[in-house]
Amino acid sequence: MKKIRNIAIVAHVDHGKTTLIDKLLEQSDNYQNKKNSFYKEIKERFMDTNDLEKEKGITIFSKNTSIFWNKYQINIIDTPGHADFSAEVERILSMVDSVLLVVDATEGPMPQTRFVTQKAFNHNLNPIIVINKIDRKNIRPDWVINQIFDLFVNLNASDKQLDFPIVYTSGIKGTSGYEINQINNNMNALYESIIRYVPKPKIDINKPFQMQISQIEHNNYIGNIAIGLIKRGKIKINQLVLVTNQKGKMIKSKILHLIYNIGLHQINSNNAEAGDIVGVAGNGFENIKIFDTICDINNNNPLPPLIIDKPTINIFIHVNNSPFSGTEGKYITSSKILHRLEQECLYDIALCVKETNNYNVFCISGRGELHLVILIENMRREGFELAVSKPKVINHIMNGMLKEPFEKLILNFENNKKGNIIQLISDRKAIIKNITYDINNRVTIESIISSRGLIGFRNEFLNVTSGTGIIHSFFSHYDKVLSESVGQRRNGVLISNSQGNAVGFSLFHLQSRGKLFIKHGEKVYEGQIIGIHNKNNDLTVNCLTGKKLTNMRASGNDEAINLIPVKKMLLEEAITFINDDELVEITPMSIRIRKKYLKQNQRKTSKKN
Repeated sequence: MKKIRNIAIVAHVDHGKTTLIDKLLEQSDNYQNKKNSFYKEIKERFMDTNDLEKEKGITIFSKNTSIFWNKYQINIIDTPGHADFSAEVERILSMVDSVLLVVDATEGPMPQTRFVTQKAFNHNLNPIIVINKIDRKNIRPDWVINQIFDLFVNLNASDKQLDFPIVYTSGIKGTSGYEINQINNNMNALYESIIRYVPKPKIDINKPFQMQISQIEHNNYIGNIAIGLIKRGKIKINQLVLVTNQKGKMIKSKILHLIYNIGLHQINSNNAEAGDIVGVAGNGFENIKIFDTICDINNNNPLPPLIIDKPTINIFIHVNNSPFSGTEGKYITSSKILHRLEQECLYDIALCVKETNNYNVFCISGRGELHLVILIENMRREGFELAVSKPKVINHIMNGMLKEPFEKLILNFENNKKGNIIQLISDRKAIIKNITYDINNRVTIESIISSRGLIGFRNEFLNVTSGTGIIHSFFSHYDKVLSESVGQRRNGVLISNSQGNAVGFSLFHLQSRGKLFIKHGEKVYEGQIIGIHNKNNDLTVNCLTGKKLTNMRASGNDEAINLIPVKKMLLEEAITFINDDELVEITPMSIRIRKKYLKQNQRKTSKKN
């Protein structure tokens, strides 16, 4: 038997999981041997391979790798820390035997820390606590440990889970130790804790092959790669297997590829055995799904699917029907959009796509705004054109009554912003539960707010606090739906009344009406929103008219046209900015905001109805 340890690394966002793995890789036997030139340099946050992960600086997809240290093979899975991608944590916990729970040495446990800990406890896993970022100033490790203990007690941890081992680390420096005042310049303390406290995989190598799929990746050359932990037996190239889905349907397949993630690169192998986390590919894998079971051809014994939390938010994706449709993208038809969404559901178990009565509109549900924005941004970069509606929270009928979700909102900001923040959350019908002050002249407000009220709130909060505020939220409970309108934009918008190229002369005179979105010479169409109105009503304007010329000579110089820099919205900001009667048009080259009904008379008719 190989000396194997399977472990996941979980934490709240920005507590240093991915950086910690960088140092584990750098100090592993894989790197020290340097047999391959690929190991000459380990880049920062190497596990974040997706373009959007690199741009946003967060982990979006769970990824696994194998690290070798002192003849032990440590299969470690890096997971997202953002709540919108929590399904990535849920689906991989069945592959591991313990978790590294990383907690910031200053901040302590945060909302997502609670979520991932609860999920680990549901799988009867015993966490190893990693107090990270001990190189920072004002650290408070004793307070953090007490907070972790209180959290575990609140989550009904067992005696063994409460007796958790602790390792102090600095992921950026690559140091670790068992005591805060005895830190070594290596990660040996973390390696040793993993080997000592993570149990051996619960496997049986002598029984027929069995493996449940926990992740699916797509390769343009070999198709879908199903990744999972081999629970029983062995497998080799060209072996026949049965793939059983959740409905009991069986498909006979032939294994053509076995792929290991070793260190920093992928290695093809001819065989694998119980305890390995491996990717398999073969014929008949086109429609394979997460939680399907791959079994020996003569011994079909599917494993039960794991239960994950349901989607919390949805949006409607429309086929782009603006006058500029098809001018900037490659894929614009409903069939292309639906096929792409269905393909995404194969790889993302938290995503749900439904067709509507209108064949040009699809309802897509996910875990949060960012979760859906990442999908739309990927589609945009692939050449899709589409239009999306404002996100809506998914309500549930409980005890015969329609109820909506409420969340606990925790805000931390500078004291001089307190009045503005209280006004901001009061407008969104939040109920303040507690206000505390700290020695750094910062305020922490805890409140209960409907999930509807949180849509678009993050951008407003960061604007009010000039980017210095910290915001956290997590699910609290379901309660009856608030009768008031919550989360709608206060200001109206400026709407173009015709199609053409915007003229600087008109824009100059419209500046006093509000904040503009478009520049001189930019193409616009009727019904497109070109700015935010200063008042709370919508205003239809003409932005195409130039200065009227006469044959009379004017005395003096003409008035200079000085245009104020326009406000350019990112995709996430645009989706939360719009109201229910508006859409965001998304193409590979542009992000435009428009009314659902482009004609003014249609908008008036829809309001009457």
